[in-house]
Amino acid sequence: MQRWSARIDPPWSLDAWRAAARQGLAATVAPEQIDWLEGTEASLLDAPALAGAATSGDSGAPARVSKAFLELATSVLCHRDPQRLPLLYRLLWRIAHGQREVLSNPADADVLRANALAQAVRRDSHKMKAFVRFRQVPGEDDAFIAWFEPDHHIVDRVAPFFARRFAGMRWAILTPSRSAYWDGSQLSAGPGAQRSDAPADDSREELWRTYYASIFNPARLNERMMRQEMPVKYWKHLPEATLLPRLVRDAGTRVEEMHAREALAPQRRIPEAPLLPSAAAARAAEALPDSLTAQRHRATACRRCALWEPATQTVFGEGPADARVMLIGEQPGDREDLSGRPFVGPAGQLLDRVLAEAGIDRTTLYLTNAVKHFRFQRRGKVRVHQRPDREHVQACRSWLAGEIEQVRPDTVVCLGATAASALLGAAFRFSEGRGQWHTLHDGTPALVTVHPSWVLRQGEGAAREAAHALLLADIRKLGAPPAV
Repeated sequence: MQRWSARIDPPWSLDAWRAAARQGLAATVAPEQIDWLEGTEASLLDAPALAGAATSGDSGAPARVSKAFLELATSVLCHRDPQRLPLLYRLLWRIAHGQREVLSNPADADVLRANALAQAVRRDSHKMKAFVRFRQVPGEDDAFIAWFEPDHHIVDRVAPFFARRFAGMRWAILTPSRSAYWDGSQLSAGPGAQRSDAPADDSREELWRTYYASIFNPARLNERMMRQEMPVKYWKHLPEATLLPRLVRDAGTRVEEMHAREALAPQRRIPEAPLLPSAAAARAAEALPDSLTAQRHRATACRRCALWEPATQTVFGEGPADARVMLIGEQPGDREDLSGRPFVGPAGQLLDRVLAEAGIDRTTLYLTNAVKHFRFQRRGKVRVHQRPDREHVQACRSWLAGEIEQVRPDTVVCLGATAASALLGAAFRFSEGRGQWHTLHDGTPALVTVHPSWVLRQGEGAAREAAHALLLADIRKLGAPPAV
């Protein structure tokens, strides 16, 4: 039996695995004939490369697989189990040879194993999001480094989450096998590092430990659940972990003290809640569980730039939390500022007409802006729109990134140059990229088109009709997004 070797480099790459798998199917090479190699490892049997296998005339059309299989393969490839590569090819082989519904059988041995590997990768990804701790680089402003030791190849998978969440600072996440870097606009990856390459601590950690000790509730302590959610292996990298032995030891005594305190007599009348100052309101909002609602509350207290002072209110996004399409504009206008809702003014009304002409229901979309406050100049009693500066876009990047993270749309539409540069970087050329599909850091397709307000600025007559037709033609491309 002829044997072949297939090398996957990097070993977590879906594109690299798909290229090899397609070659194997085209040459009708059975799963037991392939030695799968990772990175630069050598073949023990010195088998020739699969790329040299002759295509079989009986191979037929390339196998088509479901989105569910590609999502499963993406996760499984990040696992460190060396048997994951033949496992995925065996599943693909079965799908291509008549067992198209194999994934719907959870009792199938191959499906069961693949789901277990994918679950382990998802769990490791969750732990990385929860337990990465950035420490400031000594002598540098707004530069941070974190050290983490994942179980699997998840750095490239999880790094876009941190790029969205911490878009306003420069950071690096170092691990023994792979590292990720964010310079404020571009995400990149490189080889692994050593623990000594990351700072051991910084001045903020004592403040964090004080805060953690103050919110620790001894009455709700469950050591088994705590260790399950925060495994001991992560403690060495968490500043609050140094407090845990003492907090756990003293929990019983503190609970007894709580029981021994004299009960407070109930008040006969519940007083009205006092108005919270902005700082207290911000702290209260930060305590809410992470969600669109929580982010909307937090954004109301945002003071990262000066736009909040003359504006009436923060204008956050709106729409279904599971919307498949997100439209992003530049900033709210006069009516949006007064109502607190995006795209309700003249530009929003034009957008509604364009969406209706394209057969798209606005209520299924999530609409927001790159900047959350209205920037304007006063001319008498009229507030005239003024384009936001880059510093305003930067100040709002974390809010926009949070909306994308919570909604997780399949497609993003950038309305205008400000929205496009906010998502695709300052170097993006709107005139060259308009009307085309682009790809965000996390792989989400992004369509770039003009803002409806630009159409309104064309005046009446043929110029506006042409601008309207251009916007409509771009929006209709949502009916045929690029293939995954």
